Amino acid sequence: MNKPVDTPSDVLGNSTAARTPYDPAFDPLVAQRPGHGNAYAPTYWIGTAGEPPADDGPITHDIDVDVAIIGSGFTGLSCAIFLAQEHGIKATVLEANRVSWGCSTRNGGQAQCTTGRLKRSQWIDRYGLDTALKLHTEVCDAMETFKKITADIDCDPQPGGHLYIAHKAKAMPALEKEAKIMREIFKYDARILDADTVKREYVDDKEAAGALHEPEGIGIHAGKLAFGYLRKARALGAKVHPSSPVMGWETRNGVHYLQTPGGVVRARSVAVATGGYTSPHLHPQVKNRLLPILSNSLVTRPLTPAEIAACNFRTHQVITDTRILRHYYRLMPDNRVQIGSRSAITGADAPDEKYKQFLINDLHRKFPALTGIGIDYSWWGWVDVSHDMMPRIVQPDPKQSIFYSLGYGGNGVMYSAQAGRRMAERIAGKASDTGLPIFNSKLPYPNMMELVESQAFAPFRRLGQRFLYRWYHLKDEVF
Repeated sequence: MNKPVDTPSDVLGNSTAARTPYDPAFDPLVAQRPGHGNAYAPTYWIGTAGEPPADDGPITHDIDVDVAIIGSGFTGLSCAIFLAQEHGIKATVLEANRVSWGCSTRNGGQAQCTTGRLKRSQWIDRYGLDTALKLHTEVCDAMETFKKITADIDCDPQPGGHLYIAHKAKAMPALEKEAKIMREIFKYDARILDADTVKREYVDDKEAAGALHEPEGIGIHAGKLAFGYLRKARALGAKVHPSSPVMGWETRNGVHYLQTPGGVVRARSVAVATGGYTSPHLHPQVKNRLLPILSNSLVTRPLTPAEIAACNFRTHQVITDTRILRHYYRLMPDNRVQIGSRSAITGADAPDEKYKQFLINDLHRKFPALTGIGIDYSWWGWVDVSHDMMPRIVQPDPKQSIFYSLGYGGNGVMYSAQAGRRMAERIAGKASDTGLPIFNSKLPYPNMMELVESQAFAPFRRLGQRFLYRWYHLKDEVF
């Protein structure tokens, strides 16, 4: 079931077919470009979302547009939706491969009430209390935005909250401290559950030493959501052009000349929404601003009633654990279990079967009753992690009509809708000054990158990542 499902063009209707096969070893730090009409990764989301909707086909000649959006994932499509709905602007979306080919159809489908990788206590430590409170208001508003934009999209929502499970007893004090901060400072109704309550009333994860439960959290079908965004954007007048990678970018007299294989797109404004698949060669404003990280995911065959009972799955809520290299998992609407975690360091290593086996072993450790269960889907994808673990939705240079929304760090399913909305406000010149750093500062370089701003430094980032992963593993599993 891991074969690409989209190579035959005669079954796709008005959806642009793939030109080239799925590349399991694709690596954004190595590849010169993000591809040209590549097939989808063989994910559960693509395998069960149904036929991809119609799009507008590749760019075939030179065109002039007001706004070009690079990237047709959750962020790019939601930006196009809000530009049309709230500002009367019909955008042109350029996608290198199939629509929503990257992060948006390779994630875990968990919509959580946060953004970036930092906890609320860390917001306070980094930004101060006043800014942290504003950031909390922003992500709560973002959750409402997400609920509204998805209300008429059939994406198999599983509401009920987020269960943050302590994978060992030593993790409980930190969870208790975080829950106290959430309740008392942010007035957000987080509750601490003991191990018996978690295993009796939610799920019998054998590792669970307790949990933090927060009220906001929704599981969704990522493929159905992406296809729903595509339909909505086009219904509002946006044009979506797959198989149209940006191969070159020049700016002359305030006009951006985006070279695609089929023609030049001349745009007055450009928004970058390329996530973990951002090419370092796309534009100097995004070069080396992200460290793409691989995440593995798999989905089992449907569980039998006896297996569900043996695992005591009494919830469909989204679940993560307290590992630094965290696991994210849940029981799906069709009674399959989805689980994901970090993967290989490089794209070349990603297809190695050992990474799939690591995740299978993790599944068995949490749910021994599922030992030996069939795995129907297995895939991996790149996550856009910023160097300070927080995203940016910003116009990096006020003299240039360039915007980007990047750096969600694995928490973009929900916040990408709000990010698209905020980026649309900036493009339309109607953004309010919230004082939040995610809106008024660029994605940072890592410290040494302030001195060495070249692609040649990228391999050293990977070397550092290897050491970090070893240290994180020791902290997660040994100390």
